[in-house]
Amino acid sequence: MKLLLVIVLGYFIGSIPFALVIGKVFYHTDVRQYGSGNLGGGNTGRVLGKKAGLSTMAMDLLKVTFVLLIAKLLGGNDTTMALGALAAGIGHCFPIYAGFRGGKAVAAMYGWLFGLFAVAGRSPVYFFLPLVVFLIVILLSRIISLSSMISAVVITFYICIRPEPIAVKIVQIIFAVLIIVRHRSNIVRIINHNENTVSWVPRMKK
Repeated sequence: MKLLLVIVLGYFIGSIPFALVIGKVFYHTDVRQYGSGNLGGGNTGRVLGKKAGLSTMAMDLLKVTFVLLIAKLLGGNDTTMALGALAAGIGHCFPIYAGFRGGKAVAAMYGWLFGLFAVAGRSPVYFFLPLVVFLIVILLSRIISLSSMISAVVITFYICIRPEPIAVKIVQIIFAVLIIVRHRSNIVRIINHNENTVSWVPRMKK
């Protein structure tokens, strides 16, 4: 019963479309009508600017962390927290409040990783390793999608070689697969050298 409650709460909390909320409340803009139409921080940043994009990323991250906190307060174990986070990630990608058209799971994965560190007491490496990888790649490329996918793959390999419960490893693998699958159109554009870049990120000299 406890597990089911966390999963249900996780989905509905994860479904909160902060890109839509921030866009409409503060900018009177529906970001789904512009750019890629994606309800994630990347598209929000391209459409509404850096402040809106970063705010969306932060809120999308924290909503998943909040689900882990709820699971812990309810006395849930690692499996309960992992499945709750996954439910929140699915809600983020397929939000019931926004016609099941949501983000691409990147902020949701980071919320899961931050929750593992801040709520479940895991090593800070779980959160900061992919963050550092993300920042390095985006400084070199200015491509959010590429940075997101590479950071997801790196942390997935790291977690899989750690002595973690199988539920934690499986959920991380699912997050990584979800990120790559939902970025399949971005992958095509990266291959064709016409992927969107973010102008507000300075390019690192190679």
